[in-house]
Amino acid sequence: MLITVLATIFVFGLMVLIHEAGHFFVAKKSGIKVLEFAFGIGPKLFGVQRGETVYSIRILPLGGFVRFLSEEELKEESEEQKQFLWPRTFESKKYWQKASVIAAGPIMNFVLGAVLFIIVYAWYGVPAVATENIVGTVMEGQPAAAAGLGVGDKILAIDGVETPDWSSLVNIIHANPDKKLEIKIQKADSPVIVTSVITPVLDQQSGQGLIGIVPQVINQKVSVLKATQYGLTQTADFTKMIVMYLVQMVTGKVPVDLGGPVAVAQVIGEGARQGIADLLSLTGILSIQFGILNLLPIPALDGGQLAVLSYEKIRRRSISVEKKGLIQLTGFALLMALMIAVTYKDIVKIIAR
Repeated sequence: MLITVLATIFVFGLMVLIHEAGHFFVAKKSGIKVLEFAFGIGPKLFGVQRGETVYSIRILPLGGFVRFLSEEELKEESEEQKQFLWPRTFESKKYWQKASVIAAGPIMNFVLGAVLFIIVYAWYGVPAVATENIVGTVMEGQPAAAAGLGVGDKILAIDGVETPDWSSLVNIIHANPDKKLEIKIQKADSPVIVTSVITPVLDQQSGQGLIGIVPQVINQKVSVLKATQYGLTQTADFTKMIVMYLVQMVTGKVPVDLGGPVAVAQVIGEGARQGIADLLSLTGILSIQFGILNLLPIPALDGGQLAVLSYEKIRRRSISVEKKGLIQLTGFALLMALMIAVTYKDIVKIIAR
C-alpha cells in the first residue's frame, strides 16, 4: 500500500507539475503576470513569494493550477493602475498568445512522455526478442502449459525440424492447427532434454495455430540517438493508439470502459513493484493520456478553453465573464460526477474480487 501511495503521488505529481510548468513559462514569455503557481489542490499548506508570483503547496498532491492576472481582478483597482496593469492580463494578449499559453500544458505532457521513453531506452535498452527460442511467458489453460512447457525452456525442434530462431518455430506452429506435433525441449537452466506432444489450437480470427507462448524479451543496449528515435516513435504510436481508441468509444465500436483514480493507482502500484523502468514507462503512457484528455473540447479542461477562445475569435466578440464562469462550473461539475462514478465502479470491482 505504501509503495502504491508513494508511486501514485510521484506519477501524478510529475505529470501535473510539468503540465502547469508549460502554462507558466509560456505565460511569462508572453508577458502575462502570473499571480500563483500552485502544486496540489485544496487548502494551501504554505506558499513562498518570489518576485510577482506566489509558489504554493496545497493539501492534495494530485492536481495544480497557474493563476494569471485577469480583467476581473482589475475591477477594484484605480483607473491609473488598470491602464498600467492591463497589458499584463491574460485577456489583453492576442489570440495566438492566449492559445499558446493554454496549449502549452498538454504539449508538455507529450514532451514528458517522450523524454521518459528516451531515458528508459537509453539507460535500460530497447526491448527485443531473444535470438534463441526461449519461452518468456506460458499462458494458463493453453496447449503449451498442458505439454509441460515452462518459462525459460528452449524449443530445439518440432516434428524433427530444428528451430534455430523464434520465427522458425512460429511458422511451424501457425501452419499446423489441430495437428499433433512432437516438440524437443531443453528445460530451463538444465542440460536435460525432453520430448512432448503438443496440438496447436485454431485461432478463428487469424486461421493459424497457437499454443499460448510468448518469447523471452531482452533489453538491447542502443545509442542515445537510437534511444531518442525509439522514444519519439513510441510517443507517436501511443498517441495514435489512444486517439483511435477514444474515437472507437465515441462511435460505439468498442464498449466504454473507463478507469477511475483507484484503478489507475492500482496500475501505478503494480508498475512500481515491477521496477523503475516499468514505472517510468507507465508514467510516460499516462502523461500522453493526460495530454490528450486535456485537449478534449470539454469545459474546465484546456481543450474547452481553446474551444471558447476559438469561438470568440470567430465571433470577434468576447463571451461575458458570467457565461464563461457558468461554462467552467458546468464542466467541472460534470467531470466530478464522472470521477465519482468511475471511482465507485473501481471500488465495486475490488470488493467483488
